[in-house]
Amino acid sequence: MSDNRYAAAARFRAALRQFLRGSEDRARSVGLTPRQHLLLLQIAGSEDGTATISQLVSGLALSQSAITELVQRAELAGLVRRSQSQEDGRVSLLSLTPKGEAKLAAVHDALGPERSELRRVIDDIDQA
Repeated sequence: MSDNRYAAAARFRAALRQFLRGSEDRARSVGLTPRQHLLLLQIAGSEDGTATISQLVSGLALSQSAITELVQRAELAGLVRRSQSQEDGRVSLLSLTPKGEAKLAAVHDALGPERSELRRVIDDIDQA
């Protein structure tokens, strides 16, 4: 790797870490844990606004037991709700409650500057 590519990789990693740290701080500021924020983001970002435990295991790269506990705590906090799949009654679909949607929007809206900076760094790397 040339020195220039190391510099681009270093800038990307620094920008990514700053973005993640800002995201974690914003989540905490609205009363979410960083993992709750990621959970809400994965559910809201899914194709139809619902997700299964299996999809969350894959998307968050956590164990099934960790996801199950995270979902249970989010349910107790009124952030997500379960419903039964129409196609397969054994499958629970998770979706955001209005409270979960509001918390996610508060975090996402506050991240504007960090998202812009991360996009700039990614664009720089693409041009390198």
